Amino acid sequence: MELICPIDQRCSHQIAALLQPPSPFLVQEYFEQLISKRQCHGIKVKQNGEFGKGVFAQTDFEKEQLIFKDQMLVGIQHPSNKIDCLVCSYCFKFIGSIEQQIGRKLYLKAVGVGISPHYGCQKNSSDEEDQDNNHHNSENGASSSSSSTLPLPTMAVESLMNGELSLPYSKNFPLPSIVSCPGGCEEAFYCSKSCAEADWESFHCLLCTGEKSESLSRKALLKFIQHANETNDIFLLAAKAISFTILRYRKMKASHLREHEKTASNVVGTSDLSLLLEAWRPISIGHKRRWWDCISLPDDIDASDEATFRRQVQELAFTSLQLLKESIFDKECEPLFSLEIYGHIIGMFELNNLDLVVESPVEDYFLYIDDLPYPEKREAEKITRPYLDALGDDYSICCQGTAFFPLQSCMNHSCCPNAKAFKREEDRDGQATIIALGPICKGEEVTISYIDEDLTFEERQALLADYGFRCRCARCLDEEP
Repeated sequence: MELICPIDQRCSHQIAALLQPPSPFLVQEYFEQLISKRQCHGIKVKQNGEFGKGVFAQTDFEKEQLIFKDQMLVGIQHPSNKIDCLVCSYCFKFIGSIEQQIGRKLYLKAVGVGISPHYGCQKNSSDEEDQDNNHHNSENGASSSSSSTLPLPTMAVESLMNGELSLPYSKNFPLPSIVSCPGGCEEAFYCSKSCAEADWESFHCLLCTGEKSESLSRKALLKFIQHANETNDIFLLAAKAISFTILRYRKMKASHLREHEKTASNVVGTSDLSLLLEAWRPISIGHKRRWWDCISLPDDIDASDEATFRRQVQELAFTSLQLLKESIFDKECEPLFSLEIYGHIIGMFELNNLDLVVESPVEDYFLYIDDLPYPEKREAEKITRPYLDALGDDYSICCQGTAFFPLQSCMNHSCCPNAKAFKREEDRDGQATIIALGPICKGEEVTISYIDEDLTFEERQALLADYGFRCRCARCLDEEP
């Protein structure tokens, strides 16, 4: 039976306008303003024929030189990662102190905490996700004395978490103090008042579950978040994109009304499509396809079941959308709550998102202790070793999430790329960092690889088909049978 979303039928004209690709002029204007604001003067976004947009060097770059840093438009920390890492909900810097980071993680694991039906935590008896990909190899530095964790007295853990106990040399790893959510949700935390205010004004005021939330229903919002945590956290990103657009629309309309005070009574309660399109512009720039059309077919799904699988994905998105609509619906932004728009937003993330990774200062701390001269190391480890053993391999887990980066999303693929997304030692927030793999000349396109470029020609082409294209880079043309 075909899914019917009444908003899709009622707002078909507005939906078509929102999904119409912006003109080359608007695209150019948007990225020129963005590059100027972020001072990424070494690059330019240009139309690139059959490949759409592309990023081009405006100057020469040397090997391993920073090409640009890109601030995310929207991003989230994976809910399963929130036990291990306490980070700013806006810029994703680690916050608190080394002691709080370690104590909090040990405390939550000791009481059997998992992810709650919102952003916080709850007791959970189920096994946690395997984090093997993030474990630090003992050959590379600090390691616990056992592969299994060793419990610590509850009082010792609580003293560490509450700041009553200081670890040796921890002052060499200062972190920003924790700033609470202005809405009082006790689920979002920040590194500064400016980050808290920016998140509140851009996204969080509609998605906060605290008492000052501006959502229609905190109860419905909790159900939406629970559904996302239990199915796919990409829905949380979609909610942030819609919240972002609604709040931009409201600010633009308020400004518009101030400029036309005499006619304000005639426009209150009406939707101005031109304002909605302008509010939507940062989202409109990203390449989009409907999620259920572009999502990769899992390896365990037979090709004969593909239609059923894609239908189930569509139904999953529809369920999520209904819960979100109950939470933050705005009549003047009604087209944003259509299944067509929701599917395209999620599809944009599916096609363009980059992993959000921020290295843990806890790992740095234990490696620092491990590298101390012997007398100092011996004394320090009398205190730190029990905590390292209690953490086990989890001591090195970094902040993990996913995010949409406007400039990075314009970068085209090559199986022999000249750049890569790579965090340097000093890159300790959620920004994407693009580094040159080799010399890049002025005027040359800057490319990255969407996949593992060490795969065979056939394997690479199969994976890239999920992105909707067949690679014709120099390497593929050379290797093509």
